[in-house]
Amino acid sequence: MMSYTPLMARERETAGPLIAENRAPSPMLGVAVVEDLVDAIVSGKLQPGDSLPPEGPLSEQFGVSRTVIRESVKRVEEKGLVTIARGKGTQVRPTSSWNILDKVVLTALIKHDDSLGVLDELSVVRAQLESVMAAEAARVRSKDDLATLDAALERMRATVGDDAAFRAADIAFHETVMAMSGNRLAESIARILLDRALASTRYHGVDGSGAPALTLSEHQAIHDAITEADAVRAQDAMNGHILESWRRRRLPDHARKSYRARP
Repeated sequence: MMSYTPLMARERETAGPLIAENRAPSPMLGVAVVEDLVDAIVSGKLQPGDSLPPEGPLSEQFGVSRTVIRESVKRVEEKGLVTIARGKGTQVRPTSSWNILDKVVLTALIKHDDSLGVLDELSVVRAQLESVMAAEAARVRSKDDLATLDAALERMRATVGDDAAFRAADIAFHETVMAMSGNRLAESIARILLDRALASTRYHGVDGSGAPALTLSEHQAIHDAITEADAVRAQDAMNGHILESWRRRRLPDHARKSYRARP
C-alpha cells in the first residue's frame, strides 16, 4: 500500500500513514476502514484540528473505492470524531465531542490507555450506575427476583474453583441485579461499559490468591442487602465491591492517574 503525507490543519515536519503497511485486507472493508480511522484519531496520529487526507490518497492506502472511503468517513463523523465541511475538508474534532460510549471509540480508547486512566474512570462510572441499580433492586424486588438472585449467588459459590466459570457467574450476578432494578437506561450504559472493559486483557488484570473468596463475600453482602430490602446498604455494597475488585486486579506496572481528554 502507498504511503503519503496527510494534509494537516497545522504544518508538521513528518507524518506517516494512518495504518500499518502490512495491514491485512478485511472482507468487511467499510468496518475495517472505520476502525482504522478511529484508531488513528484516538491514538493521536491525528490531533484535534488536523485534516484527514483527501479521498484519493485514503482510497489508495486502504485499497478500497472512494465510495467506501466516503461512507466510512461519514460513520466516523457520526461518532463525533470528525466534522465534514464543504470546502474545508474533514477535520478532527476535540475529544469532548466524541461519543465515548460508541463501541469502536471506547474500544480504541481502552486500547491506547497506557496509564489505565480510562479503565479507572470506567470503573468509577460503572460503580455509580450499578450501585444505584442495586439500591432500586432492594426496593422493588419480588419473590421471583430473589429466587433468581439466590440462584446467581449459588452459581458463583459452586464455581469458585473454576476461573472461567466463576467469572461468567460473577457477570450473571451483576446482570441479575441490573435486570431487577428495572432501570433500562442505566442497565444499557453499564452493559456497554462492562462489555468493552471485558474485551481488554488489562481489565482482567491479575487476581491474588484470595480474590475469589473476597469476591464471593462481597457478592454475598450485596445479595443480603437486597434480600433484606436495605437500599442504602445494597448501594454501598455494590459500589465498594466494583471499586475494590478493580483495585485488586489493577496491573501494578501502570501509573495511576486520571485520564485527561485532549481539548
